[in-house]
Amino acid sequence: MVQPYGDKQIKLFTLNGNPQIAEKIAQSAGIPLGKVSSRQFSDGEIQINIEESVRGVDVYIIQSTSYPVNNHLWELLIMVDACKRASANTVTVVMPYFGYARQDRTASPREPITAKLVANMLVKAGVDRVLTLDLHAVQVQGFFDIPVDNLFTVPLFASHYLEKGLCGEDVVIVSPKNSGIKRARGLAEHLDSPIAIIDYAQDDSDRAEGYIIGDVAGKRAILIDDILNTGKTFSEAAKIVQEGGATEIYAVASHGLFAGTAAQLLDQAPIKEILVTDSVASKEQHPKNIAFLTASDLIADAIIRIQERRPISPLFNVAHPEKNN
Repeated sequence: MVQPYGDKQIKLFTLNGNPQIAEKIAQSAGIPLGKVSSRQFSDGEIQINIEESVRGVDVYIIQSTSYPVNNHLWELLIMVDACKRASANTVTVVMPYFGYARQDRTASPREPITAKLVANMLVKAGVDRVLTLDLHAVQVQGFFDIPVDNLFTVPLFASHYLEKGLCGEDVVIVSPKNSGIKRARGLAEHLDSPIAIIDYAQDDSDRAEGYIIGDVAGKRAILIDDILNTGKTFSEAAKIVQEGGATEIYAVASHGLFAGTAAQLLDQAPIKEILVTDSVASKEQHPKNIAFLTASDLIADAIIRIQERRPISPLFNVAHPEKNN
């Protein structure tokens, strides 16, 4: 039983992005969720009403900006404005999943950098600090002119696989695309395992002629990525790894979006288990071999450290006990 947190100058609120993880964060931190109502008018406008005083307190708003991304983003911005107008001392936004983070650069002419736009909007609304989980690109932190704490999921995944005995030289950590090498190397260091990389002769939507850099033959393979969206990356990578001689294939991602037909595609792939955190309250169909790992304890710990002005850095490399759904 978690003891109630003693500081009365802190309040947690959740919006509609992911109330399930918010409830677990509140329970882990020993801080009850505050009362707030959010509704939409018939034309789609959002109305927020904070049903208790926030004057002079430090407010933490828990909101994943996942599907429907724009609704959840606007709901968050309106809640921030409501808190500032109600004289909150500080407003910290807790975003287990940061929507638009993939649009962090101009990949072709005349494209926007939407992650920077979202950062500007949050700061302009009055956010004092952002706490998020496994940003798609860590440089998004630099888009803000306020402190941003980006927590990492790799220690959580490492703890999970160590308990299952998936570690050592007979396990290989596979990056399903060359942009994810750093993430794969991080998990490999925790598990004391080698890494492999899947590259493509033609890196476009067709992903033609994929090949493996590294040895997967006779090994159990763990594919790792940050976002599982359509399932195509994992599905194609699993087939390539299977053809390379892997005996078992696992997949892990920080954020499970499962858009469109992802579940059906992944069910057809030779993957024994797909592990994701609960950062996204996905309403889409999940694959049959899905497993969830909660990030609530990690986020709750970070919230308490921020409130007590203690460093966040000890959380970056320490595996925390997880609670499976």
